[in-house]
Amino acid sequence: MPSVFLSPSTQEWNPYTGGGNEELYMNEIADRMEPYLRASGIVYSRNDPARGAVGAIADSNAGSYDVHLALHSNAAPESLSGKLRGIDIYYSPQSRYSRMLAEIIANNFKMIYPLPDKSTARPTTSLGEVTQTKAIAVLCEIGYHDNSEDAAWIKANLTPIAINLVQSLCDYFGIPFVNAGPVRMGTVTAGGSNLNIRQFPSVNSRIIGTVPDGANVIVYGRTGNWYVIFYQGITGYANADFISV
Repeated sequence: MPSVFLSPSTQEWNPYTGGGNEELYMNEIADRMEPYLRASGIVYSRNDPARGAVGAIADSNAGSYDVHLALHSNAAPESLSGKLRGIDIYYSPQSRYSRMLAEIIANNFKMIYPLPDKSTARPTTSLGEVTQTKAIAVLCEIGYHDNSEDAAWIKANLTPIAINLVQSLCDYFGIPFVNAGPVRMGTVTAGGSNLNIRQFPSVNSRIIGTVPDGANVIVYGRTGNWYVIFYQGITGYANADFISV
């Protein structure tokens, strides 16, 4: 299944207009992403706030992730403090996949950001979390926290922002977005046979694991006639007809 390294900002010293800070709200967004990532079958890890950006890059590169997603908010230069608005999604110009992901995220943000023409994908050769990661990487600057309107929008839309980001990841990976619901337990009822776990919700998709009849699985979500399940370290799709929840 697709895997993502989530890297919300560790910059608690960047205050938001009206209270709070960048680290607080970016981590709030990441927290809200988690149930939707699980429900959609995306495996994830989080950065360690104590290790900063350098540690996040090292920890990401020590694993095997498909995407490194850095979450930040912006601040204008002192001469323009409080006057700028917009969302910038930074990508590596050396990677067409990085650009593809950035453009998907920027375009999807247009649906929820009040100034859609100011949601833009931009190249960078200087941001380490984009240029120094092994995984395909983008860095999201989600609004200007020194602007009262942007700061208020972020605080009022933490869950919609989180959902929008997960939808963008699903678009990039080519998998269905699944709304988060309660995590449930299920029992395989396959008439004595093993139940296949598949990479995508299709009988033609690659088998990535099996579950013996009668075994218990964790059910994260459902898309069509497929459950997103977890069993013995494997997350994938299984036919809902053979799981009793």
